[in-house]
Amino acid sequence: MKKARPTDEIDVQALRVGMYVHLDVGWMSHPFPLSSFRITTAAQLATIRSLGLRRVRWSPQQSDLAQDAAARALTTLPGPLPVAGDAANDSGLGDPDAMDTVPYALPADDNVVSAAAHAAQRAQAERARKLARQQDAEERCARQYGEAARACRHTLDLVAAKPHEAREQAEALSRSVIDKMVGEQDLCIRMLTEGAGDKASMHAMNVGIISLLMGRCFGFSDEDMQDLGVGAMLHDVGKLELPARMRHREDNFSPNEVRAYEEHVEMGMVQARRMGLTAGAMAVIGQHHEHADGSGFPGKLNSDRMTMAARIVALVNRYDNLCNPHLLARAMTPHESLSLLFAQGRSKYDTSILGAFIKMMGVYPPGSTVQLTDDRYALVVAVNSSRPLKPNVLVHDAATPRAEALVLDLETAPGLGIRRSVRHGQLSPTALAYLAPNARVSYFFEPSLPADHEE
Repeated sequence: MKKARPTDEIDVQALRVGMYVHLDVGWMSHPFPLSSFRITTAAQLATIRSLGLRRVRWSPQQSDLAQDAAARALTTLPGPLPVAGDAANDSGLGDPDAMDTVPYALPADDNVVSAAAHAAQRAQAERARKLARQQDAEERCARQYGEAARACRHTLDLVAAKPHEAREQAEALSRSVIDKMVGEQDLCIRMLTEGAGDKASMHAMNVGIISLLMGRCFGFSDEDMQDLGVGAMLHDVGKLELPARMRHREDNFSPNEVRAYEEHVEMGMVQARRMGLTAGAMAVIGQHHEHADGSGFPGKLNSDRMTMAARIVALVNRYDNLCNPHLLARAMTPHESLSLLFAQGRSKYDTSILGAFIKMMGVYPPGSTVQLTDDRYALVVAVNSSRPLKPNVLVHDAATPRAEALVLDLETAPGLGIRRSVRHGQLSPTALAYLAPNARVSYFFEPSLPADHEE
């Protein structure tokens, strides 16, 4: 069990730059990428004070104030602050944010233990710090995705009876996600270990998140990002009126069934008008099945007549449907899906968007199972667009329990790379059980922070 971080409470007006704070509100209730962070600017202070909170938690030991006396003077609760060096607070092995200075037990007589033993203790403490930080990041992403997926499901449930309220909810959800993407920092795309939500909301979230990351890559304006987010999350809103068996096109559909399925686009436009969506969001809903070569439906539009946002969603929607089809037996790995889009979809999708998508997702997108150049098998768990051929991978290592396995950043492993992609069925039974690739792939994002950052 991870040790709880020592925290205190403080009046929000007494906050200062340098304090490490914990915002105990939903991830969608504030504009910061993380809910726990160190305040670095006066603008962040003003934003926190505008949230309507009277008091917040802060961590004195993780803060960076000029003097300890100044930190003690700022607290508004009675009682002593946690004291550095206190045995109750300083073990730190389970705290990823306090372990940059994790003390390790030294013997009473340093001469008794060799320098090699000291180095082993330091390595063990460092490994524990990295593992705790890794687990924290996984849990945080899953929690944030779950919160967003529930909000998406609530939005879809409101469409029929309360269309205007549904629009407000969709706009608020899109705005919240966009706010998390604001800033100059790189964003890392992470595969979730478990999906949260039903298939419809998970598909809407996958398409929404990846489409917004694409919009960010292309430098969309704030208004265009908002239209893209709302349209992407509601692109299948017309399917709400279809029978369940008609919501996913199958090869054995009769011509009448195909026509009924394709009508979900027009049904979506009807719902969009009822909701009062913007023209930009409506264009995404109406064009998300069009193709660049004019072979799509319902209008057989080519790329020149499609909006940029619709071209993005058309591609991302197809990618997610390949990874997460209605029948899981037909699921492709993310790498296979990307390869198929590249091989067969260059005429159907805008080439600049397809190229940017491959660069952003990596040649081996998160969720791909691969064989490394040293013959070990691995699961791609995260990727940064600045290094598409060097993703973060979980490596099958029989000598390390799965729960203690550290993710490996291939950029920091000289001479090691990916040899090839492999299907799940090509993995040995032990590798398959160890890596445990999900049947369905869900994506989220997090800031790509320096290794010594507190969260």
